[in-house]
Amino acid sequence: MEKEMSYGSDYKFIPATSIGSGVGIQVLPDIFCQTIQIVNFIFVGNSGTDHFVLVDAGMPDSADEIISVTEEQFGAGKRPKAIILTHGHFDHVGAIIELIDHWQVPVYAHELEIPFLTGQMSYPDPDSTVEGGMVAKMSPLFPNEPINLGSHVKPLPADGSVPYMEGFRWIHTPGHTQGHVSFFRDSDRALIAGDAFVTVKQDSLYKVFTQELEVNGPPRYLTPDWKSAKESVIKLEALKPSVAVTGHGLPISGEILSTGLEKLAREFDSIAVPDYGKYIN
Repeated sequence: MEKEMSYGSDYKFIPATSIGSGVGIQVLPDIFCQTIQIVNFIFVGNSGTDHFVLVDAGMPDSADEIISVTEEQFGAGKRPKAIILTHGHFDHVGAIIELIDHWQVPVYAHELEIPFLTGQMSYPDPDSTVEGGMVAKMSPLFPNEPINLGSHVKPLPADGSVPYMEGFRWIHTPGHTQGHVSFFRDSDRALIAGDAFVTVKQDSLYKVFTQELEVNGPPRYLTPDWKSAKESVIKLEALKPSVAVTGHGLPISGEILSTGLEKLAREFDSIAVPDYGKYIN
């Protein structure tokens, strides 16, 4: 049964019925976020229409669930205009090959991310030695091989626009990956942040399970460039988003977002950057 939940002082979220492994949240009339295991995927577009996109593509072996949620939101047989990626880590592209085969739609990502999506390069190895919790210790088990989307993947337009996401612009927010991007809509200051920052302490298995809400930096075990990661958070905080959907954790809005993101930008070195790890200079 649906019930109303509040994650900030100025904005209400209406969670949809739980589907499979996650809970769907109607963040805005045209933004729907679904959790699948440890990560979120997002639809941008009004429910029941033909004009929508999928942002990120979930965990491995989740294609059937993503298709099921798509058809529940938009209608039987519906498919997005495109899949838009914040970045190409395994938990954001886990189902993408099956989804492309099923839907026959293009994929867009930052040009610096393309080599990791076309079989040319692998991401840096996860850091199991980094300061953090059990998820960090488990990170060497996570898939790290590049996928090969061939000609299906295209670079995002150089002018900052986002295909089929009218009103949004992409913002280069590297650090977690070289070509990580976030998406921002100036008209209502809606932000899709990917893993530039998250709203759960992703390194802690307990907090991943409980989804305890806290504005935090990108997952430590898969972030090799902390200087760029800090600059990206400062860049996003300067936009003063009214609502944010992140790659991990619950959507967030209002005062809890503004104060949490401002604190993260101001105290990034102590909040986000681990005390030790192989990617710490």
